[in-house]
Amino acid sequence: MAVPEWLAAVRFDEKGLIPAIAQSAEDGTVLMVAWMNAVALAETLDTGYAVYWSRSRKRLWRKGEESGHRQRIREIRLDCDGDVILLKVEQAGDIACHTGRQSCFFRRLEGTEAPTWVAVDPVLKDPEQIYK
Repeated sequence: MAVPEWLAAVRFDEKGLIPAIAQSAEDGTVLMVAWMNAVALAETLDTGYAVYWSRSRKRLWRKGEESGHRQRIREIRLDCDGDVILLKVEQAGDIACHTGRQSCFFRRLEGTEAPTWVAVDPVLKDPEQIYK
């Protein structure tokens, strides 16, 4: 079977993966970065919900399959080099991070003498209540 033209334009790395940035379609917040392979990207297009490749589990990861915090796709964009995907999503439950926060980017580097990472965004829901 021939690869569709839209998929042939995507430049996957040597492992068959491409980074995918999930961004809130509502306010532009960067929610998370994950990886996709061709199957995940095609299923994302087909279903209208984000599907990633879990490098740790070595399988497809349908975002929200355990937590219910699914990502409904509003737009899929490809960067100028064809090697990064941007997903503009509607985030269910307003929680994208497994820590119970809106975004996985909740730590900010503070200080110059002895810089430290400081959690600056609140936990919206205790992860113990999300993942059972």
